[in-house]
Amino acid sequence: MSLVPPPPTLSRRFELTNTELTITGRTYDLLRPKNIDDLISQEDFDLDERIPYWADCWPSSRVLAERLLREQGQNRRLLELGCGIGLVSLAAAQAGFDVLATDYYAAALEFTSANAARHALDRVDTRLVDWRKLPGDLGRFDIVAASDVLYERQQPALVAAVLARTLSANGLGLLTDPGRRTAGSFVDECAKLELKAERVAMVPAEDARAQLTVSIFEVRHG
Repeated sequence: MSLVPPPPTLSRRFELTNTELTITGRTYDLLRPKNIDDLISQEDFDLDERIPYWADCWPSSRVLAERLLREQGQNRRLLELGCGIGLVSLAAAQAGFDVLATDYYAAALEFTSANAARHALDRVDTRLVDWRKLPGDLGRFDIVAASDVLYERQQPALVAAVLARTLSANGLGLLTDPGRRTAGSFVDECAKLELKAERVAMVPAEDARAQLTVSIFEVRHG
């Protein structure tokens, strides 16, 4: 695979490294910041306890990418919530979806765009989105996907609200979670909004040699 080099705008601002993954026979070589600790901003943390988890490739994103690669994406639209460095959106584009990758870190969108270009994928658009102030023109999608987005107490309700507003009438929400304590309320939060959320699989995974289980949830309008 011949890869596009990192854009100078990223090379000047970040110390870069890469993560190489093979998922269902497809190889990804993803640019990412080398050290997450270097990205921590006291100003961002004081604003809303924001920590740059986006800058790594977590097990839940790998499980979700594998799940999406089994979908037929032609003539279908997919929204990713919290795209990070872009693995899930890249896998969705390879499955044929027209992808809108969103995050509330502008830098995450830059890395997702760079990684899409690096893999010659032109079906990935990006947009800065805060779930608490969801844009009215975001639209509805055939699939709304998110990985490991339930790690804070308020997030199950926020994610459920975004799904209710962005899933098409027959759309499918796909969410992966590695067993966060706060994820326990997600199904109930969906039910409050007349969404049916169901855990459909539990997938063994590994994170820095630690064994864990990633749950896959499917969400539909009730």
